[in-house]
Amino acid sequence: MANFHDTPSTPSPPQRTPGTGERRLAALLARADIALNGSRPFDLQLHRPGAAARILAQGSLGLGEAYMDGDWDCEQLDGLIQRLLAARLQNAVHPPVLALARLRARLFNLQSRARAWVVGRAHYDLGNDFFAAMLGESMAYSCAYWADADTLDAAQNAKLELVCQKLGLRPGMRLLDIGCGWGSLLRHAAEHHGVQCVGLTISRAQAEWTQQRCQGLPVTVKLADYRSFEVAPGARFDRVASIGMFEHVGNKNYPAFFDVARRALKPDGLMLLHTIGKTRHHEATDPWIDRYIFPNGQLPTLGQITDCVDAAWVTEDVHNFGADYDRTLLAWHAQFRQHWPRFAARYGDRFRRMWRYYLLSCAGAFRARAVQLWQVVLSPTGVPGGYRRPLS
Repeated sequence: MANFHDTPSTPSPPQRTPGTGERRLAALLARADIALNGSRPFDLQLHRPGAAARILAQGSLGLGEAYMDGDWDCEQLDGLIQRLLAARLQNAVHPPVLALARLRARLFNLQSRARAWVVGRAHYDLGNDFFAAMLGESMAYSCAYWADADTLDAAQNAKLELVCQKLGLRPGMRLLDIGCGWGSLLRHAAEHHGVQCVGLTISRAQAEWTQQRCQGLPVTVKLADYRSFEVAPGARFDRVASIGMFEHVGNKNYPAFFDVARRALKPDGLMLLHTIGKTRHHEATDPWIDRYIFPNGQLPTLGQITDCVDAAWVTEDVHNFGADYDRTLLAWHAQFRQHWPRFAARYGDRFRRMWRYYLLSCAGAFRARAVQLWQVVLSPTGVPGGYRRPLS
């Protein structure tokens, strides 16, 4: 029998000394209680040392692209992003790409009529079957309302009903939905409230889906940018809604957006705006989100909204339930992960990593309260006696 102590030992490979980029990245992450190659689920596991310099040089764009390329991983990606944003580490990195993004937004109208169609082709036209697998029965691609709901479908139905209640929809009314998506609000309002609906979208796939799904209902869908939509004075709408579309309007176009809505609405009507928003005016659109998910997007501040409406509208109600978006995004990710095998061959693994990063990083951002979700109810001249928000 061989003696263990006589068995030649294999020398351990020499420990690699971390480079300057890794040391700098580790020190930065430590400020958010994140360890480089640590053992906790939200710690960042670095696979390629060169990615550290890439992340430090390019900020959020480098972080997202390096993840897509498999340069790093994290078991709890949403927890990692939550900690990064809560510690405001984005302010510690100043990549040139971020300064360029701010300059472009100041100099150019990135959401012009010609550019408005880009996000439809790049994002919303990816495949109706893909979005149906992720979004569920409602096909609502906006924040759900989880106050009394336990499932995604129930929470989305609760959000749609909340919108209808806030608008006070009644049978025979006419509703305009600016940015109708896959028609979730149109269908709900027509089926449950007897409302005649018109929806606008810049996505051909969304228009086709909505027209098919709403057959037999008093629903019309128009493939049109909101700026090209004209309403005759005698055909104005009782109510106007915009759910999750305002993020594509851009601050240079806010006056035009609200002017279109105002001209479409009867003098005694109501409008509901449902939008993601940012808390700090100076923060630019995330370069990674702009490049890979929502090109030419821009989040508003609440102040920008109120500045645009104070001359021609009365702000009746403001409701923030942005924390519900965290849970919504996690539910979407769970369904995306469940159904991914159906789409793997079509989209490939880099898309899988991109979509995982998108959903979970956004969940972390809402959990950190770095971004918000507002529902704002407006009226042209003020509701007589005052507006009362329905119990929710």
